[in-house]
Amino acid sequence: MARPPERIRLGDLLIQQGLLTDEQLKLALGEQKRSGRKLGRIFVDSGYVTEEAIAKALARQLQADFVDLRSFQPRPDLIKLIPEAQARRFRTLALDEKDGMLRVGFTDPTDLVVYDEMMRLVKRDILLAVITEGQLMPLLDRVYRRTEEISGLAKELTAEMSDVPSDFGAMLGISSSSSEDAPVVKLLQTVFEEALKTRASDVHIEPQEKSLIIRFRIDGVLHVQTEADSKISTALVLRLKLMSGLDISEKRLPQDGRFAIKLRNSNVDVRISTMPTQNGESVVMRLLAQNTGLLQLDKLNMPPRVLERFSHAISKPSGIVLVTGPTGSGKTTTLYAALNELNTPEEKIITVEDPVEYRLAGLNQVQVLEKIDLSFSRVLRTALRQDPDIILIGEMRDQETAEIGMRAAMTGHLVLSTLHTNDALSTPIRLLDMGVPRYMVALSIQMVLAQRLVRVICDNCAEPHPLEPHEREWLKYELGERVDNFKYRHGAGCAHCANTGFTGRQAVYEFLEMSNALVEAANHGDPNEFIRIGREQMAGNTLRRDAVRLAVNGRTTVEEAMSISSQLED
Repeated sequence: MARPPERIRLGDLLIQQGLLTDEQLKLALGEQKRSGRKLGRIFVDSGYVTEEAIAKALARQLQADFVDLRSFQPRPDLIKLIPEAQARRFRTLALDEKDGMLRVGFTDPTDLVVYDEMMRLVKRDILLAVITEGQLMPLLDRVYRRTEEISGLAKELTAEMSDVPSDFGAMLGISSSSSEDAPVVKLLQTVFEEALKTRASDVHIEPQEKSLIIRFRIDGVLHVQTEADSKISTALVLRLKLMSGLDISEKRLPQDGRFAIKLRNSNVDVRISTMPTQNGESVVMRLLAQNTGLLQLDKLNMPPRVLERFSHAISKPSGIVLVTGPTGSGKTTTLYAALNELNTPEEKIITVEDPVEYRLAGLNQVQVLEKIDLSFSRVLRTALRQDPDIILIGEMRDQETAEIGMRAAMTGHLVLSTLHTNDALSTPIRLLDMGVPRYMVALSIQMVLAQRLVRVICDNCAEPHPLEPHEREWLKYELGERVDNFKYRHGAGCAHCANTGFTGRQAVYEFLEMSNALVEAANHGDPNEFIRIGREQMAGNTLRRDAVRLAVNGRTTVEEAMSISSQLED
């Protein structure tokens, strides 16, 4: 259809198709007169009809296609025909080519002004299709990636620097009014905005011999964002050092710092680490969005048995609860979900962290600063004189910190902390290896919770996955002959998941509670007996088994579950 009709009365159309009643239309028209809002939005917000039902009704009336963007794979070459600003303003998207015409999705296919504007922009005959705004807006965030803009700004900065002497410090020392327009500032702002849009947890700026590579870590996997001229590396690093208050004259030693930025209505804390390499200073930045809200324990998708036992452990007035796993496995998220539940006016909570990753009202949070001798052990000794009920220790890094935490747990305090160990069973043994007395380990530990993160299959492109021979053999170890009783899935890749097949991550868990038999084995100092009893106690409740559970339930792939097993074997 080359052009939409001149006029469609939406209310009459929905009544005609049995989607709306006369009374509902009358109420909606009254609300439209009071508020001035669009009638279709009032129908949806009032719960009379869904946005998708309205779109399908319009498509039927116009004899056009309704396109479900949740399962649609846009073409990058066609998307560029409509600039991002116009796509957002007019709520449109270039979809594909059909019958020699460009098929464009409209959220309001009755708006002739928008239709004419699209004809002017694409300079082609348009085939109208109907889409929903609720599906369009998240998709626009994904398809209009700013990779080209970042590359363009990097080239602009390179060109500007080609005529400037090597005194980058002078270049960055310009007044604040003009710095906002400097290419280096624009480049960094665009990088941060894109990182936030793509849910990146880390930004890596890595100088190579002839280029500068910027990579994002998304769902635990690094992706190259852009590659620029190596000349801009020093300017970027200097600007970031200025923002985080680091020594811009020191290039031979690593430095750590942090700064805060506000992007897209989000307050983001940025932890920065610099490291000298052969080709210049490498920078890694961890992004911590402060207004995303803390998760509740029951929103962490813990298996019911794990949630029950963990909640029981943190409800006790004393003892220590340890959460273990590698860096980036969600340990701090789990502990803060626990603190969120424990945080009441009746409880005095002190946290000792490096750095403070979340800010939670009602807590007394202390940032460790080793360079002024404000260490974990020193802060902990002081914290115990502050009459706390609950203490969070960011990490048990050494014997002294561990012993102070254990003593606190044995003298009437609930202590929460993290430790880098491979699994739950090896954690008490690790503490013994650190030199912590056996009786402290045996008497103070309430529970050890080990966790890992696995990627979750994208629901928009999920499809059945026939098992590979090696996957079948691996699953047989856990499932036996029941392997074929389940339906396995994987993500084919789509615009919603940037063609990765995954969106987000979920933790898998195992836990070890210190039973009387384990306490006795720990006190006798026999690690083999401790491991034997622990394995019997944890049978069927391991990280590997929890990963298999997610795979058979279609939440993750068998390959992801196998990666957890290989990490444990390593």
